[in-house]
Amino acid sequence: MSATKSLKEYQMYIDGEFVDSSSNETSQVINPATTEVISQVPKGTIADARLAIDAAARAQKEWAKIPAIERAKHVRAISKGIRENAEQLARVISEEMGKTLALAEVEVNFTADYMDYTAEWARRYEGEIIQSDRPNENILLFKQPIGVVAGILPWNFPFFLIARKAAPALITGNTIVLKPSAESPNNALEFARIVQKAGLPKGVINFVTGSGSVIGKELASNPDVGLVSLTGSYHAGAEVMRAAADNITKVSLELGGKAPAIVMADADLDLAVKSIAASRVINSGQVCNCAERVYVQEDIAEEFYEKMAEAMKQTKFGNPLIHSDIDMGPLINKGSLEAVEKHVEDAIASGAKLLTGGKKAGDAGYYFEPTVIINATNEMRIMREEIFGPVLPIATFKDLDEAISLANDCEYGLTSSIFTQNIDAAMRACNELKFGETYINRENFEAIQGFHAGWRKSGIGGADGKHGLEEYLQTHVVYLQYNQNKK
Repeated sequence: MSATKSLKEYQMYIDGEFVDSSSNETSQVINPATTEVISQVPKGTIADARLAIDAAARAQKEWAKIPAIERAKHVRAISKGIRENAEQLARVISEEMGKTLALAEVEVNFTADYMDYTAEWARRYEGEIIQSDRPNENILLFKQPIGVVAGILPWNFPFFLIARKAAPALITGNTIVLKPSAESPNNALEFARIVQKAGLPKGVINFVTGSGSVIGKELASNPDVGLVSLTGSYHAGAEVMRAAADNITKVSLELGGKAPAIVMADADLDLAVKSIAASRVINSGQVCNCAERVYVQEDIAEEFYEKMAEAMKQTKFGNPLIHSDIDMGPLINKGSLEAVEKHVEDAIASGAKLLTGGKKAGDAGYYFEPTVIINATNEMRIMREEIFGPVLPIATFKDLDEAISLANDCEYGLTSSIFTQNIDAAMRACNELKFGETYINRENFEAIQGFHAGWRKSGIGGADGKHGLEEYLQTHVVYLQYNQNKK
């Protein structure tokens, strides 16, 4: 790999200042479309993480005293800065993680939307007055900030996840330390520049770059952190829970998914194909909530295979910063490419049939062909483990009972979907699928005002909307006894 001429050099953002690591060591960031080095970022240490936590703890005392509506003005100022720099931010995201420029632009603008939406909650989140069993007593339930929040970010939607963690934290009076993924840290440090320019008080938001085993572990195990919010793999989530256990630190985890899509014989087949194909190629299939396995009713299986194979064959891919008319870019790194290849090889060796795609594409970059595999069964790894690539395994079923049973036969429980015109089938899916979300006759994509939360090994807690905001609050109940008759 050769470094580009315009190698960018970034610094961490701690206590309102851009700083190098205390070790003075750096790590390189690779463009997965070309395999070129595009930047270097500080390799943070435990000492750096502690400095950031200390800064956040100092800032939180005063930040919590500011009225929520004033905190909202700061959040909106950051949103304004994001919109003003949208084009440049989208290019940074696309370059470091291979996302199409169009999708990166959507991510940037959606991030600003999320900041603005969350700011609207400043006047809306509430405590309670609870009826007492005693005379002359009021029971008051206050909703108060947790304190210092740690946010551990993924690489697949790296910019949006900053907002998903930081915006509700800030509105509710918390401060935050964020650790970007080592694969895609550049966008987060660009976000930090916007934070500084927007005039946010020092220490309210901090960014520390480095490895999960060092920075992530310190954030999760530090006694001054009150909540750790991680989006990542099941294994990363389990490590965070272990690190947080000694201090009984609250965790909020969005982890892996293996979303089933059920296609009934009465489904609008063109809609089902369009929606599911989009799920497998958006962000090169690197989305935890998108369809990862399909169950199609036997009566329409052959027609579905034909339509799906054609849809995947029509997918265009290439370097996102060169080609604008593409549907997907590369996978994030060489390891991901090799893992996707292994999934396909294992499936075929286990008796599945390759319908289209199935191999690495091109000489440069980490591209994998859009792939359809049929005759899959639930015993195969490809139907049980997250693929995280543009590969779609398909199985068949006889009736809805079997489809629901197959869909639920999984360790994960993030999202699911069903395509049907039958209200009975749709309602059974709502009541019987063991997943945090179910999409009916539409693509897998959640709303800002919803609640994105998984069951089983897909996580604990959740994000978005009212319920996501309350992840960042704790209750303080006050029993107020008074003497009504005292003169």
